Amino acid sequence: MYKKYFDGLRFGMLLQLAFGPMCLMVFNTAKNVNFIVAMSLVLAIALVDAFYILLAALGVNKLLDNKKTKTTFKIIGSLVLILFGLNIILSVFDINIIPGLNLKPSSTNIFVQGLILTLSNPITIVFWGSVLTTKIIDDGLKKNELIIFSVGLVSSTLFFLSFIAFLGTVLSSFIPEAVSRVLNIIVGLLIVIFGLKMLMKKE
Repeated sequence: MYKKYFDGLRFGMLLQLAFGPMCLMVFNTAKNVNFIVAMSLVLAIALVDAFYILLAALGVNKLLDNKKTKTTFKIIGSLVLILFGLNIILSVFDINIIPGLNLKPSSTNIFVQGLILTLSNPITIVFWGSVLTTKIIDDGLKKNELIIFSVGLVSSTLFFLSFIAFLGTVLSSFIPEAVSRVLNIIVGLLIVIFGLKMLMKKE
């Protein structure tokens, strides 16, 4: 069983190396606020990953085989990502376009933002579904082994992003305010681009 956990952990770490906008958001949160607040974001991301992996394991990803359903989810998710990305960019200039997100960053509202942003890509269920299906077929995973493997996948999210949060905290005192603002803009742009790519992606 331990082997399946470490298989999931190792496989998850390989996926984590594809740095995404949420990874940069964790770094930015740690740099701008503190490690504890950044860890609340990490927890939100890991929880959504666990939720989507569970749904994929239950076969919910097959619901997204319906083109109309998939398109609806894709449009809603894309718009949420674009809106949040624009809000991050404009917040650098003290402009807020999403009511309620102009509060001082805290564990609570960063956690909620993390949940919303990560949930905004429900097509992730399809990704995890294909990953789990491949592992079940190739490795012949049984139900218990699949659970342990999935725990390893979620652990990789926690471990990797915790390290990113730690890195952001350590480097916070070395990064000038001007560079910090530029990083905020970059994070916002990446989230907007991610949303636009998801929106324009052809099936």
